[in-house]
Amino acid sequence: MQDMKIGFEIHQQLDTTKLFCDCPSVIRDDTADLETKRRLRPTLSELGEIDQAAMEEFLKGRDFLYQGYQDTNCLVELDEEPPHLPNPEAIEIAIQVAALLNATVIDEIHFMRKLVIDGSNTSGFQRTAIVALDGVLDIDGERIRIPTICLEEEAARKVEEKGKTTIYRLDRLGIPLIEITTAPDIRTPAHAREVALKIGEILRATGKVKRGIGTIRQDINVSIKGGARVEIKGVQELNQIPVIIENEVRRQKMLIEIRDRLKRDRLKGIRNDRKDDFLVFDVTDIFSDTSSRVIKSQLKRGRNRTGAKVLALRLCGLKGLLKDRLGPEFAGYARAAAGVRGIFHIDELPAYGISQDEVDRVKMAMELGDGDAFVLAAGGEETAKKALRAVYERYLTAFDGVPEETRVANTDGTTSYMRPLPGAARMYPETDVPPEVITKERLSAVRAGLPELFDEKIERFIRDYGLGRELANQLVKSEYAGFFERVLGEVAIQPTLVANTLLGTMKDLKRDGIQVDNVPGEKILDVFVQVSKGRAVKEAIPDIIKAISENPESTVEDVIGALGTQFGEEDLRKIVRKVIEDREDFIKEKGEHSAKPLMGLVMKDVRGKADGRTVSEIVNEELKKYLSTIQVR
Repeated sequence: MQDMKIGFEIHQQLDTTKLFCDCPSVIRDDTADLETKRRLRPTLSELGEIDQAAMEEFLKGRDFLYQGYQDTNCLVELDEEPPHLPNPEAIEIAIQVAALLNATVIDEIHFMRKLVIDGSNTSGFQRTAIVALDGVLDIDGERIRIPTICLEEEAARKVEEKGKTTIYRLDRLGIPLIEITTAPDIRTPAHAREVALKIGEILRATGKVKRGIGTIRQDINVSIKGGARVEIKGVQELNQIPVIIENEVRRQKMLIEIRDRLKRDRLKGIRNDRKDDFLVFDVTDIFSDTSSRVIKSQLKRGRNRTGAKVLALRLCGLKGLLKDRLGPEFAGYARAAAGVRGIFHIDELPAYGISQDEVDRVKMAMELGDGDAFVLAAGGEETAKKALRAVYERYLTAFDGVPEETRVANTDGTTSYMRPLPGAARMYPETDVPPEVITKERLSAVRAGLPELFDEKIERFIRDYGLGRELANQLVKSEYAGFFERVLGEVAIQPTLVANTLLGTMKDLKRDGIQVDNVPGEKILDVFVQVSKGRAVKEAIPDIIKAISENPESTVEDVIGALGTQFGEEDLRKIVRKVIEDREDFIKEKGEHSAKPLMGLVMKDVRGKADGRTVSEIVNEELKKYLSTIQVR
């Protein structure tokens, strides 16, 4: 894989208000209380050109329904009011990230309009601006160039598709995004994961980015020698990055092999070069009594609308090159262009209820040669014809190898065709947002307050708090690092107890279904205060947090009181003696080695009401007394 080139476009949401208004950046799942319907159209660029990707989206003829909320959305998001001045905090965070990536911040930030006509922006474009240029990232001696760092607005959130209408939610639209673009300097799938991880850590080090699924997305650009640049959008899982890249490399190699095969066949005189021969045959009658449920369903749906047809496309010289090869490529283009569920091709038939007799009759009706293939599409006549036209256009590019295109990542590590790569015609100046001047004083102030990077903070946590490296690493990369330091700045308590509570106890309670997110940070802090003052034992922390989550209005002191007072020393000794007496045979067999199991039994009885160290001391004392009175085997 030494001939591959890999680059990223990493998009990270910022944890601020929106970029061009003061609306909060919150994602909501309750019922929206406003709706508006739009249809978007491509426009000419300043050079008089129309972007190909935008035109392809427009030709799908889709409507867009936008849902929003009166209290968290405004006229800016509805494109009924010009954008406000850009969010100064978002700009400051972008400059901060640029400094951490050793990039040169530009003197004036100019926002541009990037044409987007898939409906994800109510305006039909996305506002984006270059903040810095020529950054660099060093990973294990490897230099990864960062050509641009941009600030842009997040798109609306797609929630549903109903026929020709796509429904978007406006809650996400306008959230500030930092876009970090790398040069194609990454050479292996494993290295790509490391680069994405490192950039993610730098972003999170600012403490000003959102966390969770969907808040950071990696778009991957992949090409191999003899192939073409393919953009894969929407990769969210780090561990999926190598898998997706490896699959894309295999796909491009397969397409190159097919191109070379077609060239060799042409030299042998095999007819496969009739590129201007868009031959579509109406074979509906052949399937009038078919057993294929898919075709019957499509014919029924098409009959209820604009006419039901089964159409076939002849592809010269492609027999044997479709199954698991060009077939999925053709199906992806057909779905994207016409919205069909799929297509059938000769290499996978008979199957899906289509009989060998029906296959033979289609071949005869189309006068197929031995090396020719056919593709079937069923449904409304115009829809089926549009699907086959998309297949035909993709068939033509098979003679050139790998087409430049945008694909979307699937959860299984594969990708699906989305649209052609966008061109330069999609960018033009934003006239509603004035340039943002970045003065030397403003730049110096941001640089003076740069945060610690993760590696630096891990070493400090080890040095200053005595944490082990693994615990420090987990804590620094968690959402609790800042709170951990606040606790230790205000409470005299063991650092490892705080770290293990935040990382372990909170996680365990969540896994048990406890709503720990309902517990405010101030109350968690007070739990540590009460433990440090001896008013609660550390073993009681899980029960205290659980009780607070169930009764958010209660104070920590009230919860501790409700859970019961701590056991006194004499009460503990009575419990320990009873446990020892009930397990006489076990103790005779194990002797002093029975201390640890006995300790576990006692702690179950006194959970949350006695300190573990105290219990351990009493167990050992009482066990020694007991062993001195009996004959140990």
